[in-house]
Amino acid sequence: MPVKAGYSTPLLHARSVEDSIRFYQLLGFELIDTDHCEPLGWARMHCEGGAIMFLRTDHPADLAEPTLLYMYTPDLTALREQLIAAGIKVAPIKYPHYMLSGEITLHDPDGAKIFIGHWGDAEHDVWIERIGRKENEESRA
Repeated sequence: MPVKAGYSTPLLHARSVEDSIRFYQLLGFELIDTDHCEPLGWARMHCEGGAIMFLRTDHPADLAEPTLLYMYTPDLTALREQLIAAGIKVAPIKYPHYMLSGEITLHDPDGAKIFIGHWGDAEHDVWIERIGRKENEESRA
């Protein structure tokens, strides 16, 4: 059975991540994660059945750049090999600080840049623990 990518999270440039958070909260999105910088450099929000991320830019021209998407897969190596076998140009696996289990990049036919991070059981367990801590903190407040 072929490996699939999923849980697509659009990654949009924003002049002010804070303003974007406030706006999308009005639409029902909940803030899940940020880089905790001032001003925020990035943030991820979820809503029922969807997610969106914002990446701060100081350059107005960046707002006209092609769309960026972030997806996850439980087997990054196998997915990369599968894409290469299909003739898709895929960057080597990198291990950035925010996705230590690995990440690849590629472009869709229209130029949208797609990042795919490895999301296995270990990453999911850390995520569930983080969400649980957040819920406990909110219930104490």
